[in-house]
Amino acid sequence: MRTGSVILVGGGPGDPDLITVGGLRAIREADVIAYDRLAPLAVLDEARPDAVLIDVGKEPHGRQTSQERINELLIEHALAGRRVVRFKGGDGYVFGRGGEEALACAAAGVPVRVIPGVSSAIAAPALAGIPVTHRSLTQGFTVVSGHVPPGDPRSTLDWAALAGLSTTLVILMGTLHLPEITAALLAAGKDAGVPAAVVEKAGTPQQRVVRATVGSIADAARTHGVRPPAIVVIGDVAALDVTAAAAEASAA
Repeated sequence: MRTGSVILVGGGPGDPDLITVGGLRAIREADVIAYDRLAPLAVLDEARPDAVLIDVGKEPHGRQTSQERINELLIEHALAGRRVVRFKGGDGYVFGRGGEEALACAAAGVPVRVIPGVSSAIAAPALAGIPVTHRSLTQGFTVVSGHVPPGDPRSTLDWAALAGLSTTLVILMGTLHLPEITAALLAAGKDAGVPAAVVEKAGTPQQRVVRATVGSIADAARTHGVRPPAIVVIGDVAALDVTAAAAEASAA
C-alpha cells in the first residue's frame, strides 16, 4: 500500500475568508482532517462528504487530546495511504506545535507539506485597527507566549529585557496571566502610561477590543470580562485605530 501524506494547514485567525487558497484546496481534497477548536470551523463545510473529521482540540480545563496522540493519528492515517490535513488556527509554526508534528511525521517516513496560515499575532491587531509596525512609532515587533506567568519555572522569557524594548510587544495566550505579566513589565521599568490593548476573538462576529495602558490593561480586561482567545498588544501603536480613522475619512 502506498504511503499517504500529511499537510499542516494554518487556517488563519478565525474568519473563514482568511484561509489561504492553498489551505482551502487541501481541505477540499483531504481524506482525513484533524482539527482543533481555534481553526475556522466553517471551512470544514468545504470538506468532501466522505472525509473523516477528527476533533483533536485542547479545551482549557476541559477535554484534551495529547500531542502524542495527535502525532499518532496523523501517522496512522498517512501510513494507511490517506491524504491527511492537520487543520489549526493561525499559523501552525507560531505556538501551534506544527514543528513537533512535522518532525514526528518525518521520523515515521511520512511525507509532510506545510501551508502557512495568517498568524493571529499579526492579524488580530490588524483587524482591531492596530498595525504592529508604524514608521513614525516603532520599527519592529516582538511576539511571545504568555501561557505561563513570569517567574514560573517553565518560562524561558526574560520579561525585564522585554520591558526595555522599544518595539511593539504582542502576547499570545496571555489573558489569564495578564496581571502578573504587566506587573513584571512595570517592575522592570516599563512606563505605566504606554498604550496597551486586548483583542478578543479576532476575526469573528464576537470580536472586541479593550484599550488602556500597561498600568491599567489587566484591570480593564477583567472589568470587561475578556476571555480567551485574546491577544495583548503593548506599545504606542496600541493607541491607534487606523480602521476607524479610514472609515471616518471616507464618510467625510
